[in-house]
Amino acid sequence: MAKVLGIFGFLQFGVADILDIAMVALLVFFLLRSIRGDSTVINIVLVLALLLVAQVVASVLNMRMMTVLLNALLDVGVLAIIIIFQPEIRHLLNRFAMQTGISRRTGDLFNRLLGIKEERLGSRSVEELAEAVRAMSAEKTGALIVIQHKSSMDEFIDSGDRFEAEINRRLIMNIFFKNSPLHDGAMVIVGNHIAAARCQLPMTNRTDIPAHFGMRHRAAIGLTEDTDADVIVVSEETGGVRFVRNGEAREVESMQELRQLLQGAMDPAKDEPGKEE
Repeated sequence: MAKVLGIFGFLQFGVADILDIAMVALLVFFLLRSIRGDSTVINIVLVLALLLVAQVVASVLNMRMMTVLLNALLDVGVLAIIIIFQPEIRHLLNRFAMQTGISRRTGDLFNRLLGIKEERLGSRSVEELAEAVRAMSAEKTGALIVIQHKSSMDEFIDSGDRFEAEINRRLIMNIFFKNSPLHDGAMVIVGNHIAAARCQLPMTNRTDIPAHFGMRHRAAIGLTEDTDADVIVVSEETGGVRFVRNGEAREVESMQELRQLLQGAMDPAKDEPGKEE
C-alpha cells in the first residue's frame, strides 16, 4: 500500500487521507440523495459549498484579508442560515436520517432501552379501515388517513382535534363526509385508535410531483418524506386510492392490495409496497 501511495509522493497522501476523502465522499453522496428535488435546500447547500471552496482557495494562496472576510462570513452566515431556514434544515436532517436508516436503528435501540413497544394495526382495524376506504372511493369522498409507526405524530395531532376512538368504518366515513366539520385535513391513526382528525400536514417542496396531484397528495408526500408514517389518500375527483410511503405514492388497484399494504403496516416483516407478490 505504501509503495502504491509513493508513486504520488508529491501529494503526500496517507491512509488517513484516503479514509478522510472516502468519508467525505460518502457524506456528500447521502446529502445529495437527500436533497434531490428540493430546490430551496439545494440552493442553500450550493451557497455554503461555494463559500467553503473560496475559503480554502484563499487560505492556500495566503490571501489574509479574504480569508478573514470569508471566515467571518461563514461564521455569521451559517448561524443566519440556521435561523432563517430552520424548517428546511429540519426537513433535510429528517430526510437524511430516514434514507440512511439512522432513525429506524436508533429508534429501535431507544425503544428497547425504555421498554416502549410500537403500536400496530390489528387485523380487525385493517379490515375496518379497508372497508371505509372502499366505500369512500366508490362515493368519491376525499380522505387523508395517516398511520403512525415509530415517528411521533404528536406535532400534527396537536394541530387538529384530538379524540380517542376505535377504528370503525362508519366513524371514518362520517368524519370525511363533505358536510362534516372534521372532513378538511388529515386523520391520524395510532395503533388501533383514531387519535385526531382535521390535522394539518407539511406540504412537499418537490417540483417533480405530477400535475394532477392535489393538496392531499402533496401533504401525504410531504409527511412521508420526513417520517416513517404511511398515508392513504382517496381522491375526491376520481375516487382513486393511493398509498404513500417514503415520499412515493403508489396507486392501489384493488382493496385486496390495500389490505396487503395495511398488513405490511401491521407487520414490518411483510413485503414493502413496491414489492410484487
